[in-house]
Amino acid sequence: MAKYSTGGGGGGDDGDACELCGRETTNLQRATVAGAKLLVCSDCRPHDDAGNAPDSRGGSGSGGGGGSPGGASAESSGPESRKKELARKQAKMYDSVTGDSKHWEEGGTSYESDRLPYLVSGYGDDVSAARQDAGLTVEELADELGVDEDDVFAVEDGRAATAGVGGSVVRALEERLGVEIVDE
Repeated sequence: MAKYSTGGGGGGDDGDACELCGRETTNLQRATVAGAKLLVCSDCRPHDDAGNAPDSRGGSGSGGGGGSPGGASAESSGPESRKKELARKQAKMYDSVTGDSKHWEEGGTSYESDRLPYLVSGYGDDVSAARQDAGLTVEELADELGVDEDDVFAVEDGRAATAGVGGSVVRALEERLGVEIVDE
């Protein structure tokens, strides 16, 4: 069974077993694996984070798995490939966080051209009541104004800002229904 160390041991009294795989041997060397300082066998030495493991990847050596679990024979990629993989993952995460803003810079936005004004509290109920007083359905009002029905529904539900309703729709509703819902 593998014995794990916190790195506090002084050396010789740590036993004759690899602290990573548990293999019994007298040829143990100090290595830092995943931040822990361990005494490891020659098969586990390539897992040293410091990258100063002797190159035991070649043909001579103890040859194959011995008692290491999961075939911990030295990987051909070693610590260097872990660094490259970490760098690749960090770059991928950076790209996903920063996003691609080129399409916004080139095409611009339409926020300023039809900006939603500040609306009074309870504007949705006011619009709904005025529409019903005028004897119109949402569909009829939207057709008359030439706007999308979903925009009229969003205004009546009080979701104009989150639904992306433009200021022109709000002003058209104000004018047609005779209500003041813009807070200026």
